[in-house]
Amino acid sequence: MQRKVFVSGIAALLVALLAGCTGGSNDGGSTDNSNPGDAGTATAAAQPGKYRTLPEPCSAVDEDTLDTLLPGIQQITDAEQRQKAYEGDATLTYDTDRKVGCRWKVESAEATDHLLVDFERVVSYDNAVSDDNEAQVVFAERLTAADLPEPASSSPTSSPTSDPSSSAPSTSSADPGSSPSASASVSASGSASGSASPSVAPSDLQPRTLTDLGDEAFLDDALSGSGSTAQQRTVTVAFRTSNVIVTIQYEEQPATVGVAPDSQEMQDRARKLAAQLSDTLGGQ
Repeated sequence: MQRKVFVSGIAALLVALLAGCTGGSNDGGSTDNSNPGDAGTATAAAQPGKYRTLPEPCSAVDEDTLDTLLPGIQQITDAEQRQKAYEGDATLTYDTDRKVGCRWKVESAEATDHLLVDFERVVSYDNAVSDDNEAQVVFAERLTAADLPEPASSSPTSSPTSDPSSSAPSTSSADPGSSPSASASVSASGSASGSASPSVAPSDLQPRTLTDLGDEAFLDDALSGSGSTAQQRTVTVAFRTSNVIVTIQYEEQPATVGVAPDSQEMQDRARKLAAQLSDTLGGQ
């Protein structure tokens, strides 16, 4: 009998709590805790993302920037073909409100250069998750997939204000300074081989996260091929601003076998373009 009284007391307490959550109803009727008009129990919907549209990708990169990224474009003598090279080719997409991109490819006597610019607007279909939070998840997945090396630990002599994300172990497979052709001379197009500038340590050119671009960003740098074949360097810069993720993929393959594209030069060009695109988004 004592147990029955205890259970009845628990039930009464639950009924009282439910009645309190639904505005204090005490009419003895059933309570479902789902009154849409009760401001005390309504769950606020997550905020939508800042961006509702995307830039036009093929016009997002100006001609001066393309001249720098794709040096062979100025070597095209036919004006119509040169203009077509500037225009690029839009990537296939089925929803231009969600994803757009543009590709450029320019061949010259010295090298073949490729550039891809991609914009993606992330939308959450969960009312409890904001577009920004969903974009954070998507970006984190891409950062994980990039498999960047762990940042190197600061040495005892390092400045305490140094950015640990700007360096990484020299054992990375994409080590820009480890190419056998790192001491090759500058090519005829003005692009140096894989050697880094004396003022920049090879570890500072490793794949890494970036702290000066968008809400979060990373840079990847991979060199494919060997000394006996043409080597291609691919520099990828990706960043997130609110619910938009921007990806830049910049590739160069020299015509000369055994010559590797310069890592610092390509990274600098890609990061400069990323900063410009970030400013473009900021102006929307």
